[in-house]
Amino acid sequence: MEKLKKRWGIESNFQVIMIFIVFAVTGSAAAKLAEPVTAMIGLEREITNAWLYWTIRILLIFPIYQVLLVAFGWLFGQFQFFWNFEKKMLRRLGLGFIFK
Repeated sequence: MEKLKKRWGIESNFQVIMIFIVFAVTGSAAAKLAEPVTAMIGLEREITNAWLYWTIRILLIFPIYQVLLVAFGWLFGQFQFFWNFEKKMLRRLGLGFIFK
């Protein structure tokens, strides 16, 4: 736990637990929210080619996850950590121009 605290620049075990909770809730919520979004754009699991359906669904999960990560981070009092985490992740993906 000490390695994570040092790497993430946080001070308490409580913060680590809150961060783990945010990651868990965000992943579950993003996966759950992708289903109605795919239905809204007309992709139904039963009638759409499986490769197409899952490729689009996974691509939809990514932006949903990014938004929810910051939102849940705020709700759990860890906004600054997740905002910095988000910026770092997007820079690594070559999307750092968004924050300049």
